[in-house]
Amino acid sequence: MPNSTSFSEFLLLAFAGTWELQLLHFSLFLGIYLAALLANGLIITAIACSRLLHTPMYFFLLNLSLLDLASISTTVPKSMHNSLWNTRDISYLGCAAQVFFFFFLYSAEFSLLTVMAYDRYVAICRPLHYGTIMDGRACVKMAAAAWASGFLNAFLHAGNTFSLPLCQGNVVEQFFCEIPQILKLSCSDSYLSEIGLLMFSGCLSLGCFIFIVVSYMQIFAAVLRILSEQGQHKAFSMCFPHLAVVSLFLCTSFVAYLKPPSIFSAALDLVVAVLYVVVPPAVNPLIYSVRNKDLKVVLRKVISCRFFSSGSIAFGPPK
Repeated sequence: MPNSTSFSEFLLLAFAGTWELQLLHFSLFLGIYLAALLANGLIITAIACSRLLHTPMYFFLLNLSLLDLASISTTVPKSMHNSLWNTRDISYLGCAAQVFFFFFLYSAEFSLLTVMAYDRYVAICRPLHYGTIMDGRACVKMAAAAWASGFLNAFLHAGNTFSLPLCQGNVVEQFFCEIPQILKLSCSDSYLSEIGLLMFSGCLSLGCFIFIVVSYMQIFAAVLRILSEQGQHKAFSMCFPHLAVVSLFLCTSFVAYLKPPSIFSAALDLVVAVLYVVVPPAVNPLIYSVRNKDLKVVLRKVISCRFFSSGSIAFGPPK
């Protein structure tokens, strides 16, 4: 087979071979996509417009919602388009862009979740120094570092992946362009360099994971020392949403990338990909709003449109 320069498109794996099932796939993805757009859009609007939510925790949550919106928009619309029009193709440049942006946003989100764990640690374990450590400038630097680390990771991986000669055809066994699936098309030993980069990124991810675990071990130890039940409940309410989002992110990622090769199947890979690519951006806003009273109060104002006053947005403290 000729190398990658001889074709101008890739063929993505279809969800189903019949029009009825393709239409069902389009409908399900459309519902999830609209739910993710609405939920994350509401959270972004609420945090941006309410002074009550202008704190480090909500600043990082706003960044998380932006990443979720961008990540689901990178993969789902193209998949819906292919199902609706009964096609499988994606252009070579489109595939490269999808790999870059997905890896960029996914890496940045994990870095941001690590930063949010540090924010929770400082808030509970060092509350007297919280205002000094987590001031506005520090929060902006931490968020910028998370975005920059994702960009650097994506630049290295996407550039290296699409510099490889591909001689195993142009069929990607996934509903979006994914680096492991692209590597299967390589016919050169140079793919080992990309595997090396993936292992390096895996080590960095493991470091972030250990940092999150250690942070929460100290957080739980500090919470258990709180004498009042009300104080413990407040502390757990601050940590539970973030811990749930981290667990969802890591569990779906581990299943996707660390499952044994012996249980490989195209159908299972599709299901797992949906779990770690499509579901989290739609579920994360729900997790953060379930036990957060301040956020729910502001969201009710956003939904009921009572925040419009004389053509401008104005929030007051919750009553």
